Amino acid sequence: MIVPLDFPKAELRLKRKNGQVYVWCIIRKMDLLCTPEEWVRQHVIHYLIHQKGVSQGLITSEYTIDYNGISKRADIVVFNREQKPIMIVECKAPEVAINDKVMFQIAQYNAKLDVEYLFLTNGLKHLICQVKNGELTVLDGLDDSMF
Repeated sequence: MIVPLDFPKAELRLKRKNGQVYVWCIIRKMDLLCTPEEWVRQHVIHYLIHQKGVSQGLITSEYTIDYNGISKRADIVVFNREQKPIMIVECKAPEVAINDKVMFQIAQYNAKLDVEYLFLTNGLKHLICQVKNGELTVLDGLDDSMF
């Protein structure tokens, strides 16, 4: 469950309750069961804050989106200072491939949020894309100017 990821070391608060590991989410202000996907999500949150300088107040986790009458949740949404969403992050467990199915999932979210950047990760492999004028461009990484 807790495997090394392709992110800088994050100072995560872990605790064990009833034989299960929980991780403190600095965004949601609560202990969450440390599933493989949550492990990735918490690393991304810390990476955005501590490595990319994104203000904690501009990040939401488990952001609810209504898609054709169905409630969906984006793992992470990053906003700009005007409270406009600028990036959706889709986190998967390390053993889950970043493939067309995951791209379709994040594209559904973006149909509602209309962000410029999509970040798909399983903690080991990352795909960062820019959406501009209906065109999708794969980027080399996250640039500080995005935020």
